[in-house]
Amino acid sequence: MTDSEFPARWWHATDDGRIQCDLCPRDCKLQDGQRGMCFVRQRVGDRMTLTTYGRSSGFALDPIEKKPLNHFYPGTSVLSFGTAGCNLACKFCQNHDISKSREMDRLTDRASPEAIASAAQRAGAHSVAFTYNDPTIFAEYAMDVADACHAVGIKTVAVTAGYIHAEPRRDFYAKIDAANVDLKAFTDEFYFKQTAAHLEPVKDTLRYLVRETSVWTEITTLLIPGLNDSDGELHELAAWVASDLGVDVPLHFSAFHPDYKMTDRPKTPPETLTRARAIARSYGLRYVYTGNVHDAEGDRTSCPSCNVAVIERDWYEILSANLERGACGSCGATIAGRFGDAIGTYGRKRMRVVI
Repeated sequence: MTDSEFPARWWHATDDGRIQCDLCPRDCKLQDGQRGMCFVRQRVGDRMTLTTYGRSSGFALDPIEKKPLNHFYPGTSVLSFGTAGCNLACKFCQNHDISKSREMDRLTDRASPEAIASAAQRAGAHSVAFTYNDPTIFAEYAMDVADACHAVGIKTVAVTAGYIHAEPRRDFYAKIDAANVDLKAFTDEFYFKQTAAHLEPVKDTLRYLVRETSVWTEITTLLIPGLNDSDGELHELAAWVASDLGVDVPLHFSAFHPDYKMTDRPKTPPETLTRARAIARSYGLRYVYTGNVHDAEGDRTSCPSCNVAVIERDWYEILSANLERGACGSCGATIAGRFGDAIGTYGRKRMRVVI
């Protein structure tokens, strides 16, 4: 069996002779030889296949804060990789060379799940991240990698848009330790016009992760001038996170830069991120961060009880920590997250890894 013939899960035959993919809310219905919108799930004969199993666009060792995850073993390193394709069609995609790739020969790095786990061990990585493109569409591969990683004591991270159906979501996240979910906006109009998707399935995924699993979850919203950065929308987003998910879920506001099919918009002013952070904090959210800008205050983790800085950062590098086994070193209040006995010292460097 070749990589392109790897049997996919979550599909069924329809009465009209097509096969429907049941992985995500797109519900692509395929004739023989056709691929879904993600481009990597293909009907071959009477079954669905995953064409990118065992193939990657490359591996790199990153700081975990780059995912971004600020409350998941801070200061540790993560082995990051992706494949190709995506089940969303974001006009502003900042990884479009990977997520929108239609050239399977771009996936030059081949690696078995066991080889990835072994490479992560050799590199000293605390975790492995499925990122760059959405792991939803290569879930079978990611799940096998997760099993191999867990067998040798390595955690797993999903960086995702959260656009997935309930059954595969349950199967996939049973093998994931932490997730950063892109909440791309808080209106269905934005989702439909800018990503060719819908908001509610993403909200469902966030509710599921926070309420029904032990997956450590953080949220990122990329703020695009004039599209999803109004005070009204930011108030609605923050109010929903606080009421539906809870005030301990970290929220990252990230700066947009012109890219892909959206080069007509200006980059996000730093003051927009500051305003968004203030609005979110006004709803009681305890951990609100800014990204893609240099902002010491927006990088800082503060104790929600005594307001002392428990982690000071400069971009992705930890400058100082006042945290003792997940508690504030000054007052003893618990800081939400997953923390080891000590903060890591990996720093901000990024290194290419050969499997």
